[in-house]
Amino acid sequence: MDEFVTLTYNGKEIMLPMVTGSEGEKAIDISSLRAETGFITLDPGYANTGSCLSSITFMDGEKGILRYRGIPVEQLAEHSTFKETVYLLINGRLPDRDELTQFSVMLNDNSLVHTDLKAFYQNYPRRAHPMGILSSMVNTLKAFYPTLETVEEEINITMTRLLAKVRTMAAMSYKISRGHEIVFPRADLTYCENFLNMMFDSPVKSYEMKREAVNALRVFWILHADHEQNCSTSAVRMVGSARVNLYAAISSGIAALWGPLHGGANQAVIEMLTNIQNDGGNCQKAVQRARDKNDPFRLMGFGHRVYKTYDPRAKIMKKMCDELLESMHITDPLLDTARELEEIALKDPYFVDHNLYPNIDFYSGIVLRAIGIPTNMFTVLFALGRLPGWIAQWRESTDDPHWKISRPRQIYTGSQKYDYVPIHAR
Repeated sequence: MDEFVTLTYNGKEIMLPMVTGSEGEKAIDISSLRAETGFITLDPGYANTGSCLSSITFMDGEKGILRYRGIPVEQLAEHSTFKETVYLLINGRLPDRDELTQFSVMLNDNSLVHTDLKAFYQNYPRRAHPMGILSSMVNTLKAFYPTLETVEEEINITMTRLLAKVRTMAAMSYKISRGHEIVFPRADLTYCENFLNMMFDSPVKSYEMKREAVNALRVFWILHADHEQNCSTSAVRMVGSARVNLYAAISSGIAALWGPLHGGANQAVIEMLTNIQNDGGNCQKAVQRARDKNDPFRLMGFGHRVYKTYDPRAKIMKKMCDELLESMHITDPLLDTARELEEIALKDPYFVDHNLYPNIDFYSGIVLRAIGIPTNMFTVLFALGRLPGWIAQWRESTDDPHWKISRPRQIYTGSQKYDYVPIHAR
């Protein structure tokens, strides 16, 4: 039986249909609201607005649940390879052995980049942030691969090309920024192994591949692979709604992810922990400052727009962080500061009452540091992990039979009409 919500205004009743998701979440379909009433809704930040129907990721912030295509992220982090998770997100199911092999071959076949791209990298200022470079270079790929994305096979090749080449381009940007020789991908290495090898191998010293580092990167990427309609994913969908090419849509997602309140938060956490250490390591002082409404300081890595309990990804990342540092015999003073800060904050009534639990960014930066990733590459690693989610969301939106170009409304609060005054009379 169809369900409706009744809106009453000035004695007139409007019937608005209800929509129920597969996990029981409910929404009111207001697509006919303006046509029938002349009204729009106002929802700054879209916290209460559903922009689409999606079958990719389910999250429940009150219960701390995150699932990709129905599979709990905890199970994927423990058992799945990153390539399996990528295939799951984009194709809607886990691959069988033959499909995974074919997917691996396609990734290997598309992992090299055009040599002319090297000239682009070398002309960026040495201090340019890797995220700005990556966003520009992804957009540039369209000029090198101007195929039409209308045939299913071409779309699959384009998506695989992005997954393979962006990994290579990210490692290239690091190597060129350091003035080092570029290392190209190898067919005998896994997706995660290849990235670490391209980052750290050199003619001077061969990179010693550590199983713990590879596993940590695998888990990091799986935990970041998708996260429902967040800022960068919404950017990909909104830009994609104009039917731009996939490269342009993904480039917009990278630009959105760059922000310190989004993907840049893990870098901001490391910088915050470093500043606390440099200030004497007084975590209690930092918590007190965070509670002070008149102090602009804030604890990065605490709280989340959606989660009202412990971020399920943070639990996995915290465990991974402890295991990684122990197995690699790494002593990181920032981890000691992070643990002390978490212990104080979780006992503080203000943080408890406001559900300000540590999120994934709080520990992921320390994990990346342990692997050897420089701080300015943290957000790039986030982008590589989120890439399959962006591609899956873009693909789903292009297949949506109810597609419309995104066009939010507004409530105008500026001046009312008044006449132009010539400059000599002002």
